[in-house]
Amino acid sequence: MSFDTALFEALNSLAGSSALLDSVAVFFASYSQFLWVLFLLILYFIPSKKMATHREMVSLSIIAALVARYAVKNSILFFYSRPRPFEVSEVHQLVVTPIVENFQSFPSGHALFFFAIATVIFLFRKDWGVFAYAAAILMGIARVYAGVHWPSDILAGALLGILVGWGIVKIYGRYLPFYLRPFSAYKKSS
Repeated sequence: MSFDTALFEALNSLAGSSALLDSVAVFFASYSQFLWVLFLLILYFIPSKKMATHREMVSLSIIAALVARYAVKNSILFFYSRPRPFEVSEVHQLVVTPIVENFQSFPSGHALFFFAIATVIFLFRKDWGVFAYAAAILMGIARVYAGVHWPSDILAGALLGILVGWGIVKIYGRYLPFYLRPFSAYKKSS
């Protein structure tokens, strides 16, 4: 038995043992994304002294998330498809996924998307970034617990999401001329 399978079975075997734990897992696996959207909308639209920086952070977060989820994931899926755990064995599946995504387990699109956002947030605000990473980690664990991803799907998605988020911020700060930046708040680091 591989480490990936053993870790999956250890987490997924807990599903169904506690209604409260299952509810928390389903929330993080499927619904926490709405809190992310709400948080980003509040930052983007609520006036503050740092509104330009917040808008810049939110804009780059969205760009990084979309690049990670749609460009990176779709490129990988072009060459490699992996079935979800419930396709190959008996699991406790708490979250339903669209049938067209049954062989799109690797890497996790959720992990790509939310770790890219968390990375951009972390690069702008370390204090907020720690919470964003914690939420992304909980989402990843919950998706394994809920039976829709292998741990390696989450790990690969997290690593790729971090790289994309970091790359988007670096490209923006280094290569986009200051006068073309929509919010002009990014401080170039040397």
